[in-house]
Amino acid sequence: MARRKKRRKKDSTPKARTQRPVRFNPAFEGLKGLSLASTPPEKVGEDAAPPQEAPPGDEQIFLDAVSDVVPIRDPRGRAAPTPNPHLRPGHRAPDDELETLSRLQDLVDGVTQMDITFSDEYVEGCVPGFSPRLMKRLKRGEFPLQAHVDLHGLTKREAAVRVREFLIRSNRHGMRCVLVVHGRGLNSENHMPVLKDRLPVWLSRGPAGKIVLAFCTARPYDGGTGALYVLLRKRIGGAL
Repeated sequence: MARRKKRRKKDSTPKARTQRPVRFNPAFEGLKGLSLASTPPEKVGEDAAPPQEAPPGDEQIFLDAVSDVVPIRDPRGRAAPTPNPHLRPGHRAPDDELETLSRLQDLVDGVTQMDITFSDEYVEGCVPGFSPRLMKRLKRGEFPLQAHVDLHGLTKREAAVRVREFLIRSNRHGMRCVLVVHGRGLNSENHMPVLKDRLPVWLSRGPAGKIVLAFCTARPYDGGTGALYVLLRKRIGGAL
């Protein structure tokens, strides 16, 4: 008989594989030996920035602004001006000059708010924005006259008071259109219409200026160039 060949048992122990060296990118070889520096924690304490202060309020701003103010010691409550020997004493201006200066100052300060047209024969004035249609009706004498005042024989001071009281009283009674008779000045000094020249000022300033809407020279049958139609506001607000 032929002999069978014995098979060699295969060694079941796995052979250790030879590990190949891992190749690194040469660009990173320069990083060998470097260590990452740890980020130091933020310091809290003396080195920390102090919190920002809130901006000063209005009260503090005002107190800072008046910190150098010196109280007035004058018992009357007014600071006496320092006399200047180089200044000449001022003289008292005549009434006409004071009236003109006061009127100019009102124009500068914006107190006089009426648009006034003045000539030798005709006078008219109205508040800004007044209706042109109503102004035409006033010029034509279409509004019924509810009261009138006659200024003949009065001085400028007396006439100013009389006009103011008349207009205020008329307004309180709900009147809307009144007549002011000032005359033509034929009997005055130099035959000048003094009251006529002053009326636009009286009607546009002070208490009267707050209740007058418009005024203009009257029609011939109501006095013509010697009288004025005056249109008043309503007693309690509202437009015409």
